[in-house]
Amino acid sequence: MFVSTAYAQTAAPGGGADMFMSMLPLVLIFVVFYFLLIRPQQRKMKEHKSMLDAVRRGDRIVTGGGIIGTVTKVGPEDELTVEIAENVRVRVLRSTVNLVLAKGEPAKGEAAKAGEGAATATVEAAKPEGAAKSLGKLFGRK
Repeated sequence: MFVSTAYAQTAAPGGGADMFMSMLPLVLIFVVFYFLLIRPQQRKMKEHKSMLDAVRRGDRIVTGGGIIGTVTKVGPEDELTVEIAENVRVRVLRSTVNLVLAKGEPAKGEAAKAGEGAATATVEAAKPEGAAKSLGKLFGRK
């Protein structure tokens, strides 16, 4: 009695725009994740790898276990000999180094090449960074 007759509707022409609009939020989320998470993490990993490659004898380092020591020998196959106390030396893998606290003096052969530039770089590396620089690095700026 009160039920009206149902009629079939025709198909909507060109459903491509609807599909694009439904995928747009997913694409935007991926772009935000890339710029806020993935890209800064890749940059940080690249900087850490270059820091590990630059470790040399005389550098003060912090290992992954929190041990602070001075590199006494850079061995083959990514091994470092670290002096953690007087006459106490341990071998660690280069990949376990988390931080280089202070760059040591260059070896005798490297001293002639580096000259005064190494001393200046050591002093600049020891200066703490300002809050603005830290925020800049966080967002991928130098």
